[in-house]
Amino acid sequence: MKHPILTSLVIIFFLFNSCTDSNEKRNDHAGVNWPVYGGNNLGNRYSPLNQINAKNVQQLRVAWEYHTGENKVGERGFEIQCQPIIIDDVLYGTTPQLKVFAIKADTGSELWTFDPFKGTNPQYHANRGVSYWEDGGEKRILFTAGSYLYAVNAQTGQAIKSFGKGGRVDLHEGLGDNLPHDISKLFVIATSPGMVYKNTLMMGSRVSEFGDAAPGHIRAYDIVSGKIKWTFHTIPQPGEFGYETWTADAYKRIGGANNWSGMVLDSKRGVVYLGTGSPSVDFYGGDRHGTNLFANCILALDVETGKRVWHFQTIHHDLWDRDLSNPPNLIKVIHYGKEIEAVAQATKDGVIYVLDRDTGKPLFPVEERAVPSSGAMPGEKPWPTQPYPVKPKPFSRQFFAEEDINDMTADGYDFVKKRFKETRSGNKFIPPSSEGSLIFHIGGGAEWGGTAADPNGVLYVNANDMPWDLRMMDLASGIAHEKKERVTRGQALYLANCAACHGTALKGSGNKTYPSLLNIGQRFTKAEIQDIMNTGKGMMPSFQHISESKRNAIISFLMKEDGQMDVSDDLHNNVKLSEATTDSQKMFPYTAPYVNNGQVQFRTPAGYPAVKPPWGTLSAVDLNSGDFLWQVPLGEFPELKKHGVAPTGTENHGGPIVTAGGVLFIGATQDELFRAFDTKTGKILWEYKLPAGGFATPATYEAKGKQYVVIAAGGTKYGLKPGGSYIAFSLPD
Repeated sequence: MKHPILTSLVIIFFLFNSCTDSNEKRNDHAGVNWPVYGGNNLGNRYSPLNQINAKNVQQLRVAWEYHTGENKVGERGFEIQCQPIIIDDVLYGTTPQLKVFAIKADTGSELWTFDPFKGTNPQYHANRGVSYWEDGGEKRILFTAGSYLYAVNAQTGQAIKSFGKGGRVDLHEGLGDNLPHDISKLFVIATSPGMVYKNTLMMGSRVSEFGDAAPGHIRAYDIVSGKIKWTFHTIPQPGEFGYETWTADAYKRIGGANNWSGMVLDSKRGVVYLGTGSPSVDFYGGDRHGTNLFANCILALDVETGKRVWHFQTIHHDLWDRDLSNPPNLIKVIHYGKEIEAVAQATKDGVIYVLDRDTGKPLFPVEERAVPSSGAMPGEKPWPTQPYPVKPKPFSRQFFAEEDINDMTADGYDFVKKRFKETRSGNKFIPPSSEGSLIFHIGGGAEWGGTAADPNGVLYVNANDMPWDLRMMDLASGIAHEKKERVTRGQALYLANCAACHGTALKGSGNKTYPSLLNIGQRFTKAEIQDIMNTGKGMMPSFQHISESKRNAIISFLMKEDGQMDVSDDLHNNVKLSEATTDSQKMFPYTAPYVNNGQVQFRTPAGYPAVKPPWGTLSAVDLNSGDFLWQVPLGEFPELKKHGVAPTGTENHGGPIVTAGGVLFIGATQDELFRAFDTKTGKILWEYKLPAGGFATPATYEAKGKQYVVIAAGGTKYGLKPGGSYIAFSLPD
C-alpha cells in the first residue's frame, strides 16, 4: 500500500514542476505567442511564423489601433519604448504614463488597465516591457514604475496584495547592505523587464551616472512573496572576486555598473546572461583606478544562487560611457564544423563579441591592444590596453577621420573641419580631456532596441553613426570667464546634477534628446519646470531623489532668479569647485572634480551629423563565418530626398524582429516609418507612415489563426509629435 502523505508530496512536486516546465517551454521559443521581452528567453527576437512573408508583406494593412488616451496634442509627451508581450490571444503593454494594460490581441479591445501611480506622486521614465508568470491557475504580470516593482493579476488587472507590501516592492531594498550611508532616496528605477525562471524574477536597474549613483546590484526576487532571493554585487565588496580591480572600498562611494538593458536566459543550463554599464561617474575615473570589474561586462550568473559562472569585460576602466546597452542574444553557430551554443553581444562602440555559452571564451580572436593614455585629466589613470574583436568587423564607424567630414555644403564642411583641427581624434579610446575629442558611440553603435537572430546564426543589428564633441572641464570652468571662486547655490547644483547632459553653458546636445535650457523661462513657467523635475521626462529622470530646496535652487538659476550664496553645504567642506581633494572623493555623494561639457552631438550648422552618411544603418552578419551579408542605410530625411539625395539613414532607437517568412520588421527612425526588409538582401519590401514615431521594438504573434505585427507609436523623440497608440498590421482576409 502506498503511503498517502508521500503520494501527495509526489503529486504536488509533479504539478509544480509540470507548471514551471511548461512556462519554460513556452518562453524558450516563441510560437504563436510572443511571451517574453525579446520574443523568447534567448532574446532572439525571432518568430517561426511565416503567414506574413517576403512575397506578400506588401499587402499588410492596419488591423487595429489601441489608443491609450495619453500623449494627446498639447499635453506633455512621453515616449513608449515598450515591446508588448502576447500570450493566449491577450496582449500586455504599458502606456506613455506607465499604466499597464491588457487588450484582445485580435481586435485591440481593452480588457483592463492598472495605474501604479493612483493616489501617489508619479515618476515617469522609459519602460520597455513587462514580465509574465503562471503557476497553476494563477497568472501575474510583473513590471516596474518609479522605484517600485509591481505584481498584478494578469486576468483582472488587480494588484497582488500579498506581493511585497500591498502589491509592490521598493527597489531600494537590499541595495544599502554593508554601505555606510542611506540610499533610500537615491534614483533607482528599472527600464527593462525582469527575466522569469520558475518562481524567480531576475532584474537589473537604472541608476544615476553622477556622484550620487546607487549600487547596480543584480537581484532575484521570489515571484510569490516579493522577497529578495539573491544579490550579485557588480562592484565587489571585500573578499569577493574582482575587489582588487578597484581602489580600496570603492563600493562604498561608487555606483553604477548596472544592468539597465535587460537579460536573457538559458533554462537548460540554469544560467542568466546580461551586460553591465559603466561605473559612476561617466567620463572621469580618477577615484576608481583599475579595470573595474564587473562594470562593462558580459556576465553569466547561476539562476538559483546568483553566483558568477563567468565574465568577459568589453571595456576596461570605462571613460566613454560605453555601457552594454542591449541584452545578449543566445544563438547556435557552426564553428570549425562543430555546432556551438554561443552568446552574441553587440556593443555601443559597434563591435560584436561571440562567446562560448559555457566558458565565455571568444569564438573569434579578440586582441588586447595598446591604446592612447596621454592627455588624460589630472588624477586619471586610463587602462593601457583595450579588447579589439578581430571578427566580425565593426558595424559602425570606429573613429572620426578627416575624410569623414560632412561635405554636403561648403559652409558645413568648413565649420566641421575647423573644429576637427582644434581637437583630437583617430582612436576610439582617446581619454577625455580639456582639449576635447571627437568620438562616436556615446549614443551607439548598437542601442537598447536589441539585436535579432535567426536559427541559421545570422545576427541583425541597427546602429547609429553620430559623432559627439566631448570636452572635460573642472566643475567651475563654466563660469571661469567671470573669475569667481564662489558660485550661486543654484548654479553649483546645476553643474553637479544637470551639466553632464545639458552642458555647463546650458546649450544642450544639439537635438531634442537633451534640449537647450537657455531662456527656458520663455518656454515654460516655473510650475511647469517643477513638474518636469518632479516626474521626469524622456531621458531626464525624476529629480525626486534630491531635496525640494535643491530642485527649487536649480529652477531659480534656470529662471535667472538665483541669488549669491555660499555653496559649501552642497559641495562638501568648502571645497573649491576647481580643486580635486582626497576628502571630497571619499564622501558620498561626492563631487567629481571634473565634468563633461554635456551630451553634445557634433552637427553641421544645418543640423545634420558632422560626418558623411550613412548616419543610421541596418546590418546582417553571419556569425558562423563572421562575415557581413549586407548593410543598408536605415531611414532618410524627406527634405534631402526631395533634392535627390540617396537615403542617408537617420539616428534610430528601437530594434528589429525577424520571422521565418524571411522578413525583418523595424521602426526606430526619425522619419516615423515602419519598414519591412528582406532578410536575404536588405531590400525594403514595405513601409508605412506611423501616426507618430515608432521608437520601440515591434512584436509578432498569431491570434485566431491570423498573424499580426504590432508596434508602439509614441513619438516625442527628436522633438517629433507625440503619439499614444499601439498599431497592429495583418494581411487582408
